[in-house]
Amino acid sequence: MKQIQKITVIGAGTMGAGIAHVAAYSGFSVRLLDLDRKSVDAGIAHVSATLAKGVALDKVTENHANETLARIEGATETLDAVADADLVVEAIPENMELKKTLFQDLSTMIKEDAILATNTSSLSVTELASSAANPERVLGMHFFNPPHILTLLELVRAWQTSEDTVSIVHAAGERMGRDMIIVHDSPGFATSRLGLILGLEAMRMVQAGVATVEDIDAAMTLGYRHPMGPLKLTDHVGLDVRLAIAEHLHREIGEQFRPPQILRQLVRAGKLGKKTGEGFYDWS
Repeated sequence: MKQIQKITVIGAGTMGAGIAHVAAYSGFSVRLLDLDRKSVDAGIAHVSATLAKGVALDKVTENHANETLARIEGATETLDAVADADLVVEAIPENMELKKTLFQDLSTMIKEDAILATNTSSLSVTELASSAANPERVLGMHFFNPPHILTLLELVRAWQTSEDTVSIVHAAGERMGRDMIIVHDSPGFATSRLGLILGLEAMRMVQAGVATVEDIDAAMTLGYRHPMGPLKLTDHVGLDVRLAIAEHLHREIGEQFRPPQILRQLVRAGKLGKKTGEGFYDWS
């Protein structure tokens, strides 16, 4: 069975940088690709800061942190970044047409046996695979934020995905220390579908004045042992991201995923969560 050694991550935002961090920490050679050097540098700086915090907390050795950073190469030219990659993971915005165009372009640049993966949390991997030249080598790799702490990896098998592709990526996931589940392509997969329904109901409770944001979150952390409440989690994920997923699942599945008005209002106001300094919580 083919083994993955070189990984290219496309998109140097929070998730892309996090995936690059986990891959490099596990010994893979990694390229982090984005449209401009500023974005790439910001992604690598994010990895560096996370590693430095790990060293300060005695969770990471300074030597391992330095080795991890040394394995990450920044890139802004797509062809150069993907030409020799064994696995390409896209972590660009949740827009199907944007992702399909990317996969069409990548199909002309990658090696014949390279695997294309998407980090989408809700879009159809089957539809995305249909835009690739070799759809049997496409699957979903849904990491969770922050990837260096949350070890769950949801592997999403498209209708076209081959068993060999799943096996190869599963082996790479094991090397990354991931705890994996395998699901068939379906709107929201398993994790987004379950997690979002809880988050949306929590928002409706805030909207109806049932309890404060803090008390609703405490109900789940203290009563159900969730590591983080659904509203604080929404702030970490990004309210704009959760709104986009909710709108998609509302169209695909039904009324239970209709976005509550409070979510729309916060997004319109630019209060997108931790990344903007305010969402359901004040992060300033």
